[in-house]
Amino acid sequence: MGKWPRLDKIEMIDGPIDKQSYERQIKKLQDRLLDLQIHDLRTGGRALICLDGWDAAGKGGMIERLVAGLEPKSVQVWRIGAPTPEEQGHHYLWRFWNRLPAPGNWAIFDRTWYGRVLVERIEGFCEKSAWERAYREINEFERQLADDGVRIVKLLVHVSAEEQKRRMIERLSKPSKHYKIGLEDFRNIAKRKQYLDAYDDMLERTDTEHAPWHVVASDEKMHARLEGLKIIADRLGEGVKIESRALDPRILEAAYETWGWRPEKNADGKK
Repeated sequence: MGKWPRLDKIEMIDGPIDKQSYERQIKKLQDRLLDLQIHDLRTGGRALICLDGWDAAGKGGMIERLVAGLEPKSVQVWRIGAPTPEEQGHHYLWRFWNRLPAPGNWAIFDRTWYGRVLVERIEGFCEKSAWERAYREINEFERQLADDGVRIVKLLVHVSAEEQKRRMIERLSKPSKHYKIGLEDFRNIAKRKQYLDAYDDMLERTDTEHAPWHVVASDEKMHARLEGLKIIADRLGEGVKIESRALDPRILEAAYETWGWRPEKNADGKK
């Protein structure tokens, strides 16, 4: 047995969380993530946050809470679908190289290059030799990024078959959620056993020291969002010391010249 039990044996967290407690905890995590993002803006740090998992597992909701507290101009969310004809003419990693973050930026991938060993493997979109080779190619790709200073967080968001069915029926029942469901969802559900095998292979063969996998049980969405954001904050915060920085004196002088404004002193006489 490897690092995890078989994916369908992952223990789900039972019971809902108090809404007020959830809101406090999510806000605290969002503030922590913003501090880390600002640190990267100042230092030129780069981060890749990668989410894979089942349809209706809650990846979109987790990403929504993740970006809600961030500075929007330096974070990009990439929702990965089928490759375009132009992308099909290149190596499958080409389109991901083109979406890597610039210095000071974060990139969030809603589905990733792991499609090669998941949907492309199961649907026969590539030869067996190609997806077998992809495990090595992906590990090398991530190693190159890590060696270049990019921090990588990989989350596999897992939902049970029963909870996935409930969420899918909810989408079918609510017109406002019809856009979230398509024929390919039912094709994927019918092949759950094959996906379980593919996910287990993926976890075993691409969990590395520089880019480890983190499995998030998501039958309880609020628990999953808290767990996901905590993993991201912990991973991106490794070795990072957040320090407050004083304003550039030239900025303070410009404020004084423009408005006659200076910082007020505290009771102890300090600014």
